[in-house]
Amino acid sequence: ADANALLTAVREAAQHPGRWLVVCLVGQLVADPRGRRLALVTGGSTPANAYRRGLAWDWVVSAMVHGDHEEALLLVDAVADRDTWAALEHDGEDTAGELLSYSRVPLWGRVGRYTPGRRGRDAVRPGGEGSFSQALTTVLRHGVPGAPAAVAPLDLQPAVAGLLDGGGPADAASGGPGAPGARRLLPPHGGRLLMRNRAAIRGALAGLSLSEELLAVLWRESAPTEPPSA
Repeated sequence: ADANALLTAVREAAQHPGRWLVVCLVGQLVADPRGRRLALVTGGSTPANAYRRGLAWDWVVSAMVHGDHEEALLLVDAVADRDTWAALEHDGEDTAGELLSYSRVPLWGRVGRYTPGRRGRDAVRPGGEGSFSQALTTVLRHGVPGAPAAVAPLDLQPAVAGLLDGGGPADAASGGPGAPGARRLLPPHGGRLLMRNRAAIRGALAGLSLSEELLAVLWRESAPTEPPSA
């Protein structure tokens, strides 16, 4: 899809009534020539026009900020080439790095340094093996034993970090960068956005002999009452 179609989808989700808005960006980030702005590369782009044709980071954030929701969260699973990575390493005022360090909406995810060509064959690709989105999907599917039925993103971060490449107990606790050439974006403290912990109901019902119909009812009752709108 092109940038206009993607932006339209984000804006429609932002205007949809609901308590929570969750948007996920998966792909390659590219900086403008001055290293101040970011865009998500879209299909059909070339290195020469990738930023101009891409989905501007500012557009996505602006749509989320002006949405009619109590809570918003931007999930990011992306890679950045050498020039963009260099721009992200600068956190000063009006830099690409500032967009991540001082975002106007809460961020959660990972930005990795992408090495094209032969050296990049084993690199972690967005959505692929060892990526943030795959780790998050695994944690959401299996849950976190011992945690409540509804958990905040920060409660899931240690489990997600443990599945990322290079993620271990130390990284999970500190939110460190994990593998070299990766920048983790940590979810915020507090907030009302909750996600269902599938392990909680499985643990509560372990050893009981219940019908599939009753299990389905209990599953629905344990879920947050208002899921994210996007």
